Amino acid sequence: MGNPKAFLTIHRQEAGYRPIHDRIHDFGEVEQTLNANDRRTQASRCMDCGVPFCHWACPLGNKPPEWNDALCRGDYELAYRLLNSTNDFPEFTGRVCPALCEKACVLNLVEHEPTTNREDEAAITEMAFHENYVRTEHPERNGRRVCVVGAGPAGLVAANRLNLAGYSVTVFDRNEAAGGLLRYGIPNFKLNKAIIDRRLEVMRGEGVEFRCGVEIDVNKLPDGFDAYVIATGTPTARDLKVPGRELRGVYFALDMLAQQNRVLAGMEFNKDQTVSARGKDVLVIGGGDTGSDCIGTAHRQGCRSVTQIEIMPMPPAGPDDPQNPWPAFPRTLKTTSSHEEGCTRRWNVNTLEFLGKDGRLTGVKVQEIEWKPNPEGGRPLMVPAGKPEVIKADMALLAMGFLKPELPKVADNVVFAGDAASGASLVVRAMASGRDAAAKIDNMLRGAR
Repeated sequence: MGNPKAFLTIHRQEAGYRPIHDRIHDFGEVEQTLNANDRRTQASRCMDCGVPFCHWACPLGNKPPEWNDALCRGDYELAYRLLNSTNDFPEFTGRVCPALCEKACVLNLVEHEPTTNREDEAAITEMAFHENYVRTEHPERNGRRVCVVGAGPAGLVAANRLNLAGYSVTVFDRNEAAGGLLRYGIPNFKLNKAIIDRRLEVMRGEGVEFRCGVEIDVNKLPDGFDAYVIATGTPTARDLKVPGRELRGVYFALDMLAQQNRVLAGMEFNKDQTVSARGKDVLVIGGGDTGSDCIGTAHRQGCRSVTQIEIMPMPPAGPDDPQNPWPAFPRTLKTTSSHEEGCTRRWNVNTLEFLGKDGRLTGVKVQEIEWKPNPEGGRPLMVPAGKPEVIKADMALLAMGFLKPELPKVADNVVFAGDAASGASLVVRAMASGRDAAAKIDNMLRGAR
């Protein structure tokens, strides 16, 4: 350890966000970075505790004590090697991961000032690219071919692992560019798409073939491959079947988020196709991260106002969650950078009807509710708790999650990965699933030799 007593004397310091008045006028990344000296000082706070719960909490099994120690000593190359040994793409998780490891940090239990693992891994990876520590590997080929369907985080990790193991890997994706949710679901102000393209160039240089704009039927997979990874995500968003759903102005969240990312990439849409919040009162239905991304995007598009409603109760405020005590991840009230930019937030609100005039949305009828215990057990009962009211809105965005896809029966040489296998979850869990899928296929094909 660089400084075994640092956690006693040095407080947690986050890089923070760009000023609101500056960031809401562009789609540049909102998160700032610490200088190299402060970053090394933050890495020194890692206790290297006897039982590192950060290992346990991370789906990838990342080892923060090891690479934080290397970072503290200024050895960025070693830090990157240690980080990359468990995490194929730390530049992604360093930006969008909710940092399960930090919530399980012993310092979070004692002082609620965990080590800045997420920011540290982003800083390590950026230095690695800057100093050319990210080497292009040229693995010896073993003569086997693997098809990966879906170029999201799970598919990319599976492709990367299999390629480095010597397999010839072809990745198919129905979109015009690889990245999946990373490219089309996460706004640029959280993840600049140049970060994705930079990694894809490394993978191409190592031999991975990408064929984008190709729709693959998982019931009729292409011939010529020894094994297949299906990592198509959860393409079906949860809908809201209430009167008025057909009105113009009611959209799925990804209709807005994906289109905005495509616009920033240079695509053009005509007026009738454009999903824009400019000059509008926006209602976001759904209180999760996707809803938060809609809020930030609406501000940058020039909305008049944003309201976010959630049908579930407000999470507990503060760092502790009585229902999920340390080291479990606390489901507490989360205020994102997008919320800080301005938003009315409400909980225990049910949507009854979309109201409109001349085919266009003008408002949404909602009602406050309460959740009561079900005397028969199971899911609590939703009970009206107030009179119906109308929230003025000329745009409503449905951000209520995604439906787990129905998996078809497949041959023994087909493995499902990521959200396609588990339902919608975190990017870091999708990446872990992609790694596991690659290991399954490797074991399968090695045994078939």
